[in-house]
Amino acid sequence: MPRVYVNRRAGYEYELLDRYEAGLSLTGSEVKSIRAGGVDFRDAFARLNGRNVDLEGLYIPPYKEATYNNHEPRRPRRLLLHRMEIEKIRRALEQKGLTLVPTKMYQQGRYFKVELAVARGKKLHDKRRADAEKTVRRELREY
Repeated sequence: MPRVYVNRRAGYEYELLDRYEAGLSLTGSEVKSIRAGGVDFRDAFARLNGRNVDLEGLYIPPYKEATYNNHEPRRPRRLLLHRMEIEKIRRALEQKGLTLVPTKMYQQGRYFKVELAVARGKKLHDKRRADAEKTVRRELREY
C-alpha cells in the first residue's frame, strides 16, 4: 500500500487557504528512497522561479543501494503544474503575508504527487486557540 507523508507542522504553523495538486520530478534513486520511507518536510517550501514552481528544502535521504549516481538529499525539485494553476498561485502570492507550503506527498499510480497550499502564517494567539480547541475535543472524546 502506498505511503502518504503528511506535513503536520504546516497545519499548526499556517492557516491553509487554497490547495493544489502537483506532480514531482524525481530521479530514480529518489523514487526508491521514498518507497523505502523517510521523507522529511521540516524545512520544505515551494518557490516560484519564472514560469516554474520548485520545491526546496524537502529532505529525501540518499538511497543506500545506489552507486555513484545517488541524489543530493535537499536539492530543489521541479513541481509539475498547469500554466493556469501557476498563474493563480502567482496572483495569490502577490498578497502580503502569503506563502506556498507543501502539506502532503503521496503516490498515485506510478507517479508521486505533492499537495501544496497557499498559506498565511498564524500568530501566537491563533496557535494557542487551536491548541485549546484540540484539548477540548480530546476531552469530549474521552467522555
